[in-house]
Amino acid sequence: MNGRSERVLLETERYRIVGDLMLPRDGYRSRLSDFLNASDRDFISLTDVSLQALDEHGRAGDPVTRAFVTVARQHIVLATTADAER
Repeated sequence: MNGRSERVLLETERYRIVGDLMLPRDGYRSRLSDFLNASDRDFISLTDVSLQALDEHGRAGDPVTRAFVTVARQHIVLATTADAER
């Protein structure tokens, strides 16, 4: 696939997930929002992932790393690019 890797942050009600998402270099679905809104995709696959469980107050626990995670799109409540902290 001729694409680019974008570091993204996804949150579900129970997890904060940061990982690399493969996107097209340009054109259709080259933005995170386009990718998430694609009705033909039920799962979002990420590599080089850091997972943090969220408690009932939204506080994140200790991170756990995984090489690969797939997230059900219907459970994502927040999505953004994970730019370096400023």
